[in-house]
Amino acid sequence: MTGSDPKADLHLYLQDARDALLWKLEGLTEYDLRRPMTPTGTNLLGLVKHAAGAEAMYFGATYGRPFGGPPLWITGDAEPNSDLWATADETSEEIVALYRRACAHSDMTIDSLPLDAVGRVAWGERMEVTLHRSLVHMIAETDRHAGHADIVRELIDGVAGLRKGGDNMASGDSAWWENHRDRLERLAEEAGRRG
Repeated sequence: MTGSDPKADLHLYLQDARDALLWKLEGLTEYDLRRPMTPTGTNLLGLVKHAAGAEAMYFGATYGRPFGGPPLWITGDAEPNSDLWATADETSEEIVALYRRACAHSDMTIDSLPLDAVGRVAWGERMEVTLHRSLVHMIAETDRHAGHADIVRELIDGVAGLRKGGDNMASGDSAWWENHRDRLERLAEEAGRRG
């Protein structure tokens, strides 16, 4: 049995979630990246923009290391949900680059502090947080939004799975998946008639 490095383990899971989120943008048009796919406007580029702000906040200002990027949506007079969509002036390249810079800034914080380092957030009941808690929070936050991105991407062009080259999906061609979905629809209809 090998030894364990809890901080390295947490950092690895965070990086895996970051990579999954970014992969969902690959190969899409500017329209599809911005396209609102749910009644609340969820879109791929907005998810990445939101994750950039969260990284900057949880590993930047929280630990006295402000991120040198645009003002965060949680501060100032930002329009509601402004972190969850791209303006006409923001390019997808700029937002992806912002996310990569925020992650690099976060990585410097993670690398330089012990897990029990204490930071302060400017909201909520738990104003003091440890680096450990920030890492756990950001893993959950990024994985949650990567899951949103999974569904949005599948709705756009059918691409599904965890990562390029390792999709973790059941094997089957488009006909198999269509039959599978039809079967689930029939089961749902039957349950709906009973309920």
